Amino acid sequence: MRPTIQLTKHAHACVTLTRDEARIVIDPGTFTPDAAEAVAAAAAVLITHEHFDHFDEELIAKALEARAELRVYGPQSVVGRWEARRGQVTAVAAGDRFTAAGFDVAVFGELHAPIHRAIPRVANVGYLVDERVYHPGDAYHVPPAPVDTLLLPTSGPWTKVGEAADFMNEVGPRKAIQIHEVMLSEIGQQSMTRFLGPDMLTKVPLEIVPIGETADL
Repeated sequence: MRPTIQLTKHAHACVTLTRDEARIVIDPGTFTPDAAEAVAAAAAVLITHEHFDHFDEELIAKALEARAELRVYGPQSVVGRWEARRGQVTAVAAGDRFTAAGFDVAVFGELHAPIHRAIPRVANVGYLVDERVYHPGDAYHVPPAPVDTLLLPTSGPWTKVGEAADFMNEVGPRKAIQIHEVMLSEIGQQSMTRFLGPDMLTKVPLEIVPIGETADL
């Protein structure tokens, strides 16, 4: 039996993953009030893309300065601003595989989902952690690998219910957890679990992990 991964839900797209003594945080952005605490407790930070709701540049810069042992991974558009800290930061792209704080991480996807033709698409990668937990960032890219737990974005200028349902069905996870929910009220979040669940459009229940709580995966 594989060791349990614990997922702690922070506001919006940010989650902490813990396995034994290993701890990483994904997408600590400016919409996450406790992002600084999450980063301070983690050995590594994974960033999917450069948008401020996923990436608090000032926070990460201060953390890199304060902790020489901290490691940060993300697209070149994110980590390229810290060329002087190449020992601490690593640019990743689709097809890469690396170990972060003891977790095996595979990288998939290339671009942020379209918002509007007037808004350029930025680099966006998804992370499959320990061949089990997939964080797609802001994209519906289906990884060519089995996914046990899918972290599914449910609100934002790029999200679409129909596309989210198709994405979830194509990925085919055993478990799905709602993220990227900050633009939805409590009623809106509950509505999304109905639309994106077995009663309507998908085969797997979409779970809500309340902010600050932890779920075993």
